[in-house]
Amino acid sequence: MMPISMANTGTLVTIKKISGNDEVRQHLATLGFVVGEKVSVVSENCGNMILNVKDSRIALDRTLANRILV
Repeated sequence: MMPISMANTGTLVTIKKISGNDEVRQHLATLGFVVGEKVSVVSENCGNMILNVKDSRIALDRTLANRILV
């Protein structure tokens, strides 16, 4: 497993684990980031990422992106 921040732009990955406290995991779950969901990396700039999940584009900073393991 690796953080999604290490995935290449344009790749489709599957979420294996969400780390962090309950509040962080719940916040990511409400955005659509749940275990088993497929996510594609749209772009990455200085560690900040735009991810495509459930037909939505979500921007995450490096801290949150590092909590999503693929």
